[in-house]
Amino acid sequence: MSDYITTFKRYEKKYMLTKSQYLRLRGLLGPYVVQDQYARYTICNIYYDTDNYAIIRRSLEKPVYKEKLRLRSYGVPGPEDQIYFELKKKYQNEVFKRRISLTPKSFRDYQEKGISPAGSTQISSEIKYFMKQYNPHPSVFIAYERTAFAGMENPNLRITFDENIRFRETELNLAQGDHGTKILGSNEYLMEVKVGGAMPVWLSQFLSELQIYPTSFSKYGFTYQNYLAPLRDSLHTALRISAS
Repeated sequence: MSDYITTFKRYEKKYMLTKSQYLRLRGLLGPYVVQDQYARYTICNIYYDTDNYAIIRRSLEKPVYKEKLRLRSYGVPGPEDQIYFELKKKYQNEVFKRRISLTPKSFRDYQEKGISPAGSTQISSEIKYFMKQYNPHPSVFIAYERTAFAGMENPNLRITFDENIRFRETELNLAQGDHGTKILGSNEYLMEVKVGGAMPVWLSQFLSELQIYPTSFSKYGFTYQNYLAPLRDSLHTALRISAS
């Protein structure tokens, strides 16, 4: 995925679908969308957070403004493949993304020596400010398979379906593979509708017909609440018991 946008703003809505809803909606979408040039692919992410997960904990409180930092690749990257360091900001329902493209080596130079990629000064400065403010580090790996579509009449409309969402706490390196523990059932699909303005009427009608409703589901948030936080709490309890 060499072609990418470094900055963009859009509205995003998420929906959790059963397999039946997914298959029926796919059939209805046929005349209105076209599969994007990459069709189906694997997305790998490493989310950055503090030792006590302050960033995701604040995000789960649903503030008016929130932000996350992640390292992303499309598939498991090789030494010369592109990876993306991405700062995602959300204000109310608007999502803003700022990201820079690097190779694994240039990313190491960026992290260890402060060498910014050519042409990314402003975005690099925003990421550096975030790093200085929170002092985060790689905290969790999350991957999933994505099938993506774009609107025929409005190419800015994107509809994506994510499945096989999984995570791991160790091997926090994109080159270490895309394995992990599943966080959803095999018959569950996360759909995201991304658009610069209002949702098309035909899509609203399809969602209503199939009783598909918006959700505030966050992959990282769900992983934290159901896996990372309980493990952290049990560890703290064990430490208190051993110290008493």
